Amino acid sequence: MEEKIKLSQFEADILNTNKGLRALLSRDPYNPAKAVRFTEYEKKLKKLQVELIRLQSWAIDENERVIVIFEGRDAAGKGGAIRRVTERMNPRHLRIVALPKPSEDEKSQWYFQRYVMQFPKAGEIVFFDRSWYNRAVVEPVNGFCTQEEYEIFMAQVNDFERMITESGIRLVKIYMSISKREQAKRFQDIKSNPLKHWKMTDVDEKAQDLWEVYTAYKNKMFDNTKEGGLPWRIIRANKKTYARVAAIRHILKSIPYDKNKEI
Repeated sequence: MEEKIKLSQFEADILNTNKGLRALLSRDPYNPAKAVRFTEYEKKLKKLQVELIRLQSWAIDENERVIVIFEGRDAAGKGGAIRRVTERMNPRHLRIVALPKPSEDEKSQWYFQRYVMQFPKAGEIVFFDRSWYNRAVVEPVNGFCTQEEYEIFMAQVNDFERMITESGIRLVKIYMSISKREQAKRFQDIKSNPLKHWKMTDVDEKAQDLWEVYTAYKNKMFDNTKEGGLPWRIIRANKKTYARVAAIRHILKSIPYDKNKEI
């Protein structure tokens, strides 16, 4: 005997829309409650994306320079959040930067140099999908830098970011935080999906075994900001829809754009 599904009138009204019906019919298995939540999420997301367009228009008109960095463990949802942030914005006035491992020439340069080369021009917003904070966590955990290089970075990073902001660039720092169980679940999804295989790297393969080591370096990174650094916004990212909305809200809150600007 099939279980009857009870919906409030409000939930029924949500499902009785084009978006609601699409969400309902796309769910496998059939799940009205999830369809309601997803429809509500999409409505909320659309409103926030309108504000992001307003923010971008303000930045263009005022020749503002903005950097938003996304950090977090592997599979924390950094890329997905950035896609939701940028998907409705004008692509001519933003860039998404996800740098590969440094070349031999870059290894011989000042560590921050290749990141500085990606900084925004007037009227541009740059999103870093991982940033100079690779040296705070990923590199020391995986042996990609020496202890001395790590310590130099930690001693310099707060002054580096102070120079960024004092030059007039607006800097927003977001850390996406997930549980060990959620990371394992997402890794399994990546491995079982042929369209996502490319996402899994050698570093990812070791992430679960090195979980506690990552945690120790992550906490040192957060503690270092107490020495005069720019604060992090830590977002609980086990639930992707919540994390994406929270990230957008933080960006909008962090940048004093003209909320009444016509777009």
